[in-house]
Amino acid sequence: MRPTMRQGSGERLPEGLAEAIRETAGDIAALLRGAADSTRAVPRSTWTVGEAAAHLALANELMADLARGRERPYGDGTPQSLAAANARALAAFEERRPEPLGAMIAEQAEAFLDAVDRAAGEGAADEPALVTPLGRMGRATLASYLLTHMLGHGYDLARALGRPHMVDPGRVGLCMPFMLLVMPRVAAASTAGVTARYSIRLRGGTTFGVALDDGAMRVTPRPELRPDCTILIEPVAFLLIALGRRTPWWAMARGHVIAWGRKPWLAPGFPNLFTAP
Repeated sequence: MRPTMRQGSGERLPEGLAEAIRETAGDIAALLRGAADSTRAVPRSTWTVGEAAAHLALANELMADLARGRERPYGDGTPQSLAAANARALAAFEERRPEPLGAMIAEQAEAFLDAVDRAAGEGAADEPALVTPLGRMGRATLASYLLTHMLGHGYDLARALGRPHMVDPGRVGLCMPFMLLVMPRVAAASTAGVTARYSIRLRGGTTFGVALDDGAMRVTPRPELRPDCTILIEPVAFLLIALGRRTPWWAMARGHVIAWGRKPWLAPGFPNLFTAP
């Protein structure tokens, strides 16, 4: 994607990414303004609406600090360590009222964009050494990470509150730089001994390849030349499955995914190659 400037600044993010971050945070804040009950359960989660919103507010604050170049240790990237870090953070933060948390989510998203803007002005926008909960990355990829994280939890909040979610194909496309970077880092232990090649095509969007050679995973921003299995999937379905919010069977039943190739039966097991953090 073509880099773009934000508000006349020197920030360089993929076109539309700053707007998507701001709009997604605003969508979540609007959801929470209409939430009367912070104790309502979030589907497929142990959290309530208030806890999920508090987590998002804290996570956006963390991301803004990382964008400023500050080191904020937060687990070691494993699901267990991230869950423990989340629990510690929530225990130390008492706010559970939806509306104030929505305002904090939006404010910290804006603080993140301001930090990226400021770093660009100092010539540090593309610095790849930022330490994040899922490894080192530059600010543009961190911005993609922030959007991905907000979309996952924003989807949860929308379902809990019975409101339309904010995940759409355009926003999913902006999540892909982070997704492609992190996929090898979250490869499941069960991939040991597996050899397979996949080409993944998001309908109307990103195409990429995933190759496993005796469990070693390689992800490339282009399709495999001789894939065992090619998967064509709707972008929203891809992100929801990748984040553990939906299953391949849900997507297949709705016609959101088709597969072909020498081994099309590999398609339903593709998500199992990864452990969502």
